[in-house]
Amino acid sequence: MKYCSQCGNKVIERIPAGDSRLRFVCGQCEHIHYQNPHIIAGCLPVYGDQVLLCKRAIEPRAGRWTLPAGFLENGETSSAGALRETREEANANAAIVSLYTLFSLPHISQVYMFFRADLLDLDFSAGEESLDVALFAEHEIPWDELAFPVINKTLEHFFADQKLGEYPIRYADLEYPRRKL
Repeated sequence: MKYCSQCGNKVIERIPAGDSRLRFVCGQCEHIHYQNPHIIAGCLPVYGDQVLLCKRAIEPRAGRWTLPAGFLENGETSSAGALRETREEANANAAIVSLYTLFSLPHISQVYMFFRADLLDLDFSAGEESLDVALFAEHEIPWDELAFPVINKTLEHFFADQKLGEYPIRYADLEYPRRKL
């Protein structure tokens, strides 16, 4: 961040009074610009013993398979955001069953939440951000072509839980070292 969104003057990094973290603070109006993690909401759409995956048409990881998910919008509930992303990326109709996985990725300031969802019909197709959309049974998952570690972990949990018939909420802090440029 270089400029204040309140007055347009330059910002500096400093620890504001009463705080303990470096923040961007306007040198003119003293407005503190907090930067907080982004929330990504998505669905694990299930149809029988298969899950619906989308092949990404956009970066990052274009051409890789993922669950339908994206950034939560202001004024939107997490479940509504997950269903919206499922419609946008897969043109799919789903119904939320329950929260399933929650991952905190502090190294990229993101929180991922996936909801287990029932696919309501087989009327789905690739949306604007997808090259392809398909249903996969466990043995058909393109494991080496998945876009993100949270997708692998969610699918691994799901297929293990499916065998037991129990779907507890899964949570993990995934801390990876930042890459040096």
